[in-house]
Amino acid sequence: MAKRKRGIFKTIWAILWRTLLLLVLVLLVFRFASIPTTAFMLQSDYPVKQTWISIDELPPHMPLAVVASEDQRFPEHFGVDFAEISKALSQYDEGDGLRGASTISQQTAKNLFLWSGRSFVRKGLEAGLAIGLETLWGKKRILEVYLNVAEFGKGIYGVEAASQHYFGRSASKLSMNQAARLAVLLPSPRTRNPNSLTYYLGQRVDWVERQMQQLGPDYLKPILDH
Repeated sequence: MAKRKRGIFKTIWAILWRTLLLLVLVLLVFRFASIPTTAFMLQSDYPVKQTWISIDELPPHMPLAVVASEDQRFPEHFGVDFAEISKALSQYDEGDGLRGASTISQQTAKNLFLWSGRSFVRKGLEAGLAIGLETLWGKKRILEVYLNVAEFGKGIYGVEAASQHYFGRSASKLSMNQAARLAVLLPSPRTRNPNSLTYYLGQRVDWVERQMQQLGPDYLKPILDH
């Protein structure tokens, strides 16, 4: 019996190591290559629209809008914001629902490899993958991939497809206000439209623009110039 258990353990260990090695190889390849699809795109109920655009072609206020809206500590953390996670768990213990508290790195990992919904299992996988992305890719590549794979509408993935769909122009020509309007779609992209904002979302756009001004145009410069 003991010998059989050791054999099972060795098999599981071998599978885990091979899976990890394969994942590392995939991440190293996509450190430079465009990513053709993601887990979220494959799970989409709608026809997928996506056009890849280099982050170097985007106006600096587009990534800044997303950071201002979603993860202002993005330049500082290493994939996981433990302060935000602690706050979310505390609120969960007090009876609130389990909220996201995900960094841009975690959201990128989720979009690439995981599934929607909220559970401790998925959050654990998301956190581990996010740290892997930070280690193998770095901040600029994570931000570039996120801007190209995040969902901005029903089947609309990435800022280029979103900009073309909503504004009829390339994301390289987005104004600061348009960038902020796209950024506020991210928490619930299938129910929001940047050209038909509710009062709350209009206020949210104003808030994002104020945050962008407070952070300053050079906030992401160390990352984008890397």
